Amino acid sequence: MSLRKPKDIPKIPKTRKKKPHAALDAIPTKKPDKLEYYCKAFFKYDEKERKQYYAFAIETVVEFTAFAYEVSVDVIKEKNVINLVVMGLKAKMNSVPRIQPARNESLFEDLFGDYTVNVVKQDGAVNSADFHFNIFKKELLLLKQYKPKKKNNRLFCEFMIADEEFSFPED
Repeated sequence: MSLRKPKDIPKIPKTRKKKPHAALDAIPTKKPDKLEYYCKAFFKYDEKERKQYYAFAIETVVEFTAFAYEVSVDVIKEKNVINLVVMGLKAKMNSVPRIQPARNESLFEDLFGDYTVNVVKQDGAVNSADFHFNIFKKELLLLKQYKPKKKNNRLFCEFMIADEEFSFPED
């Protein structure tokens, strides 16, 4: 096949879609502990829909200057376990550059009682925290955070309650 006059257009292979369930089963490579993400839990009221949500914001520790990024997160919710699988970073269309971390908010309506929240990276590393939710008392408690027993698991995420981001309907 000559390079000057190709007869057929070469086929470009399709990229594989990453599956969040594969990250849960993966065994991470051995790396030292390094804080990369914050997982902030808070109450959020949506003015347009007039609904109260529980929100989990995954935010990078690193702040980006030139571009605005968003953390791509897939949510797997089972009975009392919420898995937030970090799929990577995605560039946002933003005309004005600002110094800000990459962020993603996952909203939930129906949480009440005790839940385990797992932040899972693509390589299989898992960090977990136990939360207690009570919307009637407007109470959100971080009971404990820990690394589950898994081969080569490492600490990469810190969990916190973001009191400054709480929003409720104005009575």
